[in-house]
Order: sequence, then structure tokens, then C-alpha cells
Amino acid sequence: MAQPHSSREGHLYSAKLAEQAERYQDMVEEMKAIAKQALDQELSVEERNLLSVAYKNLVGARRASWRILQSVEQNESTKGNEKRVSLIQEYRAVVEKELDEICGEILQLLNNYLINSASSTEASVFYLKMKADYHRYLAEFKTGPAREAEADKTLSAYKGAQERAAELPSTNPIRLGLALNFSVFYYEVMNKPDLACSLAKKAFDEAISDLDTLGEESYKDSALIMQLLRDNLTLWTSEMTETAQTAGPN
Repeated sequence: MAQPHSSREGHLYSAKLAEQAERYQDMVEEMKAIAKQALDQELSVEERNLLSVAYKNLVGARRASWRILQSVEQNESTKGNEKRVSLIQEYRAVVEKELDEICGEILQLLNNYLINSASSTEASVFYLKMKADYHRYLAEFKTGPAREAEADKTLSAYKGAQERAAELPSTNPIRLGLALNFSVFYYEVMNKPDLACSLAKKAFDEAISDLDTLGEESYKDSALIMQLLRDNLTLWTSEMTETAQTAGPN
């Protein structure tokens, strides 16, 4: 195999290789090296997507682990198995520490290099959305004042991204992805289903009305996110109706 021509090219090739091998920690290390060069040379669309994939896989596995442990803990708690609950809590703390470290690392890259390097609206929205997403992942498992602090940072970053995203077409997949994740934050973290549904419906309706402007290159991505927005709206509306029926008249 020919040697890559530059350090950056070498990191990029190694990151792609690590992705194929599903070695996401290695992929993160390669993309981190590229991210730290962002102020000298902005990341390409391919590079920022690879960075996102790398950290998303690292964090995604641990978020899944945390949800499973939380479910098992609730089950054991219901049974009154205090010793098992204590053991699960210790194990869950290990996962939370890993989540803290990974989210903290990507947030540092975003704040120190990536957000300030963005020269286009699309890149700016991409990074601000990413910042909000990783604060949201922290808010998911934290409690008390720490949860409130992360929720505030999440809301601020999503709103900042939303303001910039207004400059993008309503069918742009990054703008749609922002609306999807922002609405999930309102529903799952803030427990504000009305705001979640309102945001998701607005994004979906605007994109539907501008479908004729959607280019072939982004059609697949945009259509998928629009489907997810519609699925969430259907689910959330159904759950809100059930909750209202269960509560009954005042």
C-alpha cells in the first residue's frame, strides 16, 4: 500500500480504515488530530461527517448500555433486591464516567476549534447542533443541578443553531436534523410535549411545502429525517392523547 502524502491525509485514511473495522476509539483518535487543525484548515464535509460518526458510535454504545442498566436497576428495585441494585448503580457509574469523558472531549474540540472555524452557515449549524446534542446526552443521565445546567447549555446551543439554520433551505438535511433532535430534547429531557410537537410539525410542514426545491444529492437524507419527524409526531400525539384520557376531567 502506498504511503499517504501528508499527515492529514494519513489521519483521514486511517479513520476510514478504523470505521470499516468498527474500531471507533481508533477512529476518534484519528479524527481528533484532524479537528485540532481546523483553525488552520477547515474540515471538509467528509471530514466533519467522519468526526460525527466516530463520536456518535462511541457515545451511542454507552447510552444504550446506560439505558439497559437503568431498566435492570428499576426491575431489581421493584423486587427489593438492594444488594443487586447497589451493584448495578456502581456499574452504571462507570458507564456515566465514560460518557462524561467522551462528551467532554468532543465539546472541547467544538468550543476550541470547530465552531470558530466554520466559514459557512451549514458548517456553523452542523457544529452548534453537535454541541447541543452532546450536552443533551449529558443531561439524559445527570440529576439535580447538574442536569439543569446541561439542559440549559443544550437549549442555548439548539437555539443558536436554529437561528443560523433559518438561512438554510427548509429541506436542508442539517436543518431538518436539527429540528428532529431539538424536538426530541423538548420531549424527552424537558418534558414539554407541546413544544416538541410544535417544533417538529413546523419543520415537517415547511419542508413539505418546499419539496420541489430539494436536490437529488440530499433527497434521501432529507426524506429519511422527514419520515422520522412524522413518526415522532404520530407517537407523541398518541401518547399525549392517552395521558389526557387517563387523567380524565378536572
